[in-house]
Amino acid sequence: MKIYDVVIDYELVSSFDINELIKNLILPIKKEGVYLDCFTSLNSNIEELKNNSLIKEFSLEEIEVLFFLNDIDIRTTLYKLSKNATLSEEVNSNFISEFFSILIKKSIESRSSDIHIESFEKSLVIRFRVDGNLKIFYIFEKSFSSIISSYIKMLSKLDITNIRTPMDGRFSMKYENKNYDFRVSTMPTIYGESIVIRVLDNEDITKDINNLGFSKNILKSFYSITKLTQGLVLVSGPTGSGKSTTLYSILKKFNKQNKKIVTIEDPIEYKLDKVQQIEVDESIGLGFDTILRNILRQDPDVILIGEIRDVISLKVALQAALTGHLVLASIHANNSIETLSRLVDLDANRYLLSTTLKYIISQRLVLKICRTCKKEGCTKCNFTGYYGRSNLCEVLKVDDELSTKILKDDDIKKYLESISYQTMLDDGKKKVEEGITTLRELYKVIEN
Repeated sequence: MKIYDVVIDYELVSSFDINELIKNLILPIKKEGVYLDCFTSLNSNIEELKNNSLIKEFSLEEIEVLFFLNDIDIRTTLYKLSKNATLSEEVNSNFISEFFSILIKKSIESRSSDIHIESFEKSLVIRFRVDGNLKIFYIFEKSFSSIISSYIKMLSKLDITNIRTPMDGRFSMKYENKNYDFRVSTMPTIYGESIVIRVLDNEDITKDINNLGFSKNILKSFYSITKLTQGLVLVSGPTGSGKSTTLYSILKKFNKQNKKIVTIEDPIEYKLDKVQQIEVDESIGLGFDTILRNILRQDPDVILIGEIRDVISLKVALQAALTGHLVLASIHANNSIETLSRLVDLDANRYLLSTTLKYIISQRLVLKICRTCKKEGCTKCNFTGYYGRSNLCEVLKVDDELSTKILKDDDIKKYLESISYQTMLDDGKKKVEEGITTLRELYKVIEN
């Protein structure tokens, strides 16, 4: 029996002494007559329940048993609300409204970046992405899927009758006197709909650069970048490596009183103070290329391009950097050397590249050891042993020597080895030595 196929009866669970269930590592699932289905692990003591029922055991990892026994009041409340909303069409708007409000609050408290609401053959599964990893938080009856889908579409001003085509929408909610924006994506699947809600926290995306876990030598390079008046600065890494957060945090360090800062984004997720943000919208002819071709007429000092994605965007970025503008942009590449290769693949003019490129920042996000439980797993870290993430980073400054090698297509890797260039792996090893993360997490991140 797989956990995502099982709807745990939390009214049943809460009828037991929760502390005893935790002590004996027993997670009741459902009861039918004298039979009691339970999840247990290798260290479970099932003898405690055998006097009252015939036990059917199903295997589950110990930390998962503890996780699903945690936060029992909220789990029980959500379970009851989902049942009531399904059974009572007349008043289900009240039940689903309360359900969804609790769900959103829990996602924020859990530091989720995304909420995944997924229809499976036998159940509706809700997963939160926390610190980059997806984890199942709640499982409900399959019949509940259409109700929660309709409610989310209503909030997002989407067509609640449309279940056959993808849709995108947004809504806002307040939690503890703070406004949160949520971006919604719906997608039809073979068992129903998949709904993903991105949690947009403006305070998180504009964190001070000093609070993102960068090493001191990396921060010095960032301060140097904010003193530049022209050139190209690239932040590289795979999807989900924190590129946007780094770019926005660097922007925050510029003096916006005497500089005009313009961004091109697809889409705009976070609103930045004293920054002119332009959103790509192909439906009205405001495409990426059109914006790029016209942006220099806005007399910008600093231009942020959400992503260098093709030959045209790179060409405009290089041209803008050559004509006295500072251009910040993200690009998909694994490290600094691969970033240079990627630029060449995009037909970058080597002369322009060697003249304009100032810095390449390559980064990843690595899980931090939970300071509360020190890898054992506790309620604060959702029994994962990790809480929060830190940046692994390498910064390649394009000095005169490197600029010449880019122009002449010399062996850059050999040159970097000769100057003992500090890579992301080197940065990560320092964080392992400092007890910030583990060697296992470091290599998992670097190798992906």
